[in-house]
Amino acid sequence: MDLHGTRVMVIDDSNTIRRSAEIFLQQAGCEVILSEDGFDALAKIADHNPDVIFVDIMMPRLDGYQTCALIKKNNRYRDTPVIMLSSKDGLFDRARGRLVGSDEYLTKPFSKDALLAAVQRHHGGADTSS
Repeated sequence: MDLHGTRVMVIDDSNTIRRSAEIFLQQAGCEVILSEDGFDALAKIADHNPDVIFVDIMMPRLDGYQTCALIKKNNRYRDTPVIMLSSKDGLFDRARGRLVGSDEYLTKPFSKDALLAAVQRHHGGADTSS
């Protein structure tokens, strides 16, 4: 799976999750932008213009739902795919994620294949609208 040049942002307050996502994504040729919370991420999005954004639901200060809603409210980024990350595989979490505009939901801990497949689905050249 060749994802060379795809810019992927990973927003998670867990250093372990950020590191494993970074390793998986870099091995596939992605450019990775790491962020430990929503505020930090919002500041970095404008600088890096990511192609795909992964955001953890449970974070201090600004949670994943709020972060996703803010990204989707911005005209410049509303078409950027946002994939929610959660350690809970709950129906309620999935529904709430959809309400704030998330494009997919991935349960942690994720495998390398699941992570890369999600990037591929949302940025594998299928979407030509941008």
